[in-house]
This record gives sequence, C-alpha cells and structure tokens, in this order.
Amino acid sequence: MIVINPTELRTNQKKYFDLAETERVVIKRGRKLIELKVTSSVSPSNDPYFDIPENVRELERILNDIKNGTVEFTELTPELQKELLG
Repeated sequence: MIVINPTELRTNQKKYFDLAETERVVIKRGRKLIELKVTSSVSPSNDPYFDIPENVRELERILNDIKNGTVEFTELTPELQKELLG
C-alpha cells in the first residue's frame, strides 16, 4: 500500500492512477484516508448488469424514448400496486 498526500497526487496524477491498477494507493487528507479504486464497470456499485453491453444499450434506448416523449406513464394507484406487487 502506498500512502500519499493530495499535493503528491496532483503533481504525479498519471503515475498514481497507473499504479492504482496494480497496487493499493491511498491519499491521506487530514485524518481521512481516500483510496483510489480502478474498475472496468460503469456502475458505481459494480453491478455486473452494467457490464453487459446489450443491457446498457437497452437502458439508453429507454432513456431516449422518455426524452422524446414516446413513453406513456401510468399512475401507480393502490389497486394497480396491489395487482402488480401482491
């Protein structure tokens, strides 16, 4: 594990970003420790659902439909909620 301060990170960003791919890099800021984490997932929670390109494309399509107004929303009434969720 490598512990650096914010000034060192600013001075050598590329070095520590590259290093974070293979080693644990921690920035000490006051009493707090902030860890650099490298991930290949676009999901903040690392949900594997977002690692599948088809899923991301489908979500983008749905968001575009919503933006273009081609989606019809229905109010979730108590009756509908009971029907859907039991």
